[in-house]
Amino acid sequence: MTFVVTESCIRCKYMDCVEVCPVDCFYAGANMLVINPDECIDCGVCEPECPAEAIVPDSDSSAEKWLAVNREYAELWPNMSRKGTAPADADSWKGIPNKFAEHFDPAPATKD
Repeated sequence: MTFVVTESCIRCKYMDCVEVCPVDCFYAGANMLVINPDECIDCGVCEPECPAEAIVPDSDSSAEKWLAVNREYAELWPNMSRKGTAPADADSWKGIPNKFAEHFDPAPATKD
């Protein structure tokens, strides 16, 4: 089992989860994070740290699509080992449903 990041992270990208991950399995896109499912050790410490409630176990019914997205983009985006700065408008995006189609940015994160 692994954990995955869902579309609730899009445009929120708080990154509290990155700070607690013992194996540095988070990867950063321009406006969301993903977990490399091959690196995740299923410890679960990241899930309660996410203010957007964007992290779920892969056994969750909503996780199937996100497992594939996490796997794909973990191969393309840079690894995150330290918490960065969340977008200034992150709180205004928290809880907004169905963000993937219109707001997902496949570009990798850039250095702050």
